[in-house]
Amino acid sequence: MKTRIGVPKEIKNHECRVALPPSAVRQLVAAGHEVVVEAGAGAGIGIDDAAYRASGARLGDAMAAYQAELVVKVKEPQPQECARLQPGQVIFSYLHLAANPALARALAAQGVTALAYETVTAPDGSLPLLTPMSEIAGRLSIQVGAMALQQASGGRGVLLSGATGVAPGKVVVIGGGTAGANAARLAARLGADVTILDKSPSRLSALREEFGAAVQVLSASPDAVERAVLDADLVVGAVLVPGARAPRVISRDFLRNMQNGSAIVDVSIDQGGCFETSRPTTHDAPTYVEEGVVHYCVTNMPGAVARTATFALSSVVLPFVQALADKGWRQALADDSHLALGMNVHAGRVRHPAVIRSLASAGALDSAMPRRGDAVSSRRAA
Repeated sequence: MKTRIGVPKEIKNHECRVALPPSAVRQLVAAGHEVVVEAGAGAGIGIDDAAYRASGARLGDAMAAYQAELVVKVKEPQPQECARLQPGQVIFSYLHLAANPALARALAAQGVTALAYETVTAPDGSLPLLTPMSEIAGRLSIQVGAMALQQASGGRGVLLSGATGVAPGKVVVIGGGTAGANAARLAARLGADVTILDKSPSRLSALREEFGAAVQVLSASPDAVERAVLDADLVVGAVLVPGARAPRVISRDFLRNMQNGSAIVDVSIDQGGCFETSRPTTHDAPTYVEEGVVHYCVTNMPGAVARTATFALSSVVLPFVQALADKGWRQALADDSHLALGMNVHAGRVRHPAVIRSLASAGALDSAMPRRGDAVSSRRAA
């Protein structure tokens, strides 16, 4: 079958990633599909329209991209983008609906089928479309955290590596998944004093095997987290519950006890944030100071290195886009139970159980959301 695929230009603050670069477009066109790319979609990372034309894409405006049967994006649609979506369309993108009930309502109201990168799984239970961005965000967390600790940013003036005769900075990473492990790895290479905490015994064992004596690996009991954070210069929150809102691991009351001028980087902010004082920020204004602590809570961290992030993301997204285009979304989801778990919204209802639970616990379910018992597996909805 032939499918029209739309690739709009991202409009979120300082978001220059593009869902499909020309190399990916070339493969889809070769398979018989039509790809409509919004003019200028790749300009922010040095990919001009001529490169897309050479790959076989048709260039158009935003409306042309949003008239496609399958819309492939990077970040969640902004309000004006939601208004362009049409009933029956499929949108494939990062969505993070557990922390964004307004977007869940908007997608339900538009009558689209919304597939989220972050809830697609692999046979081993990992999240293949989230992993490359988590790697990048984890590494960036140390880079931006080091900046946040500088005096000009409101930080306490600590160099993570230390200096001759001066102890290194103390970095605490909460969550030992892909983002957390990458943060700990980079911080240790810089020479920081690093502690990483996680709840999973198997994950703790893997982290201990990897890091040895270079990083302190602890079980993330509430007491252990608080003791570690109290003395930290930089805290990275990298807590993930797939599809669900991130749990709050540090309260405002406890934050007041942290060292004045210390910094936190909330990698979990897309899923609502794991610190009580976290609120979304942008690349234009990435930090704020609250309770004496510098907060970095940018919701599209990998957008800071958009070229690297584009190619890392497209390499893992393309096979799923190819399946959706070749087979149609219903057959593709029926054939692949892991892709089927990407379904978050369909036929005016939120469909992913973890998203439903998070919205319900926040009191955000309403007439545009499913009632108890309405949740269905993505495979059945297909």
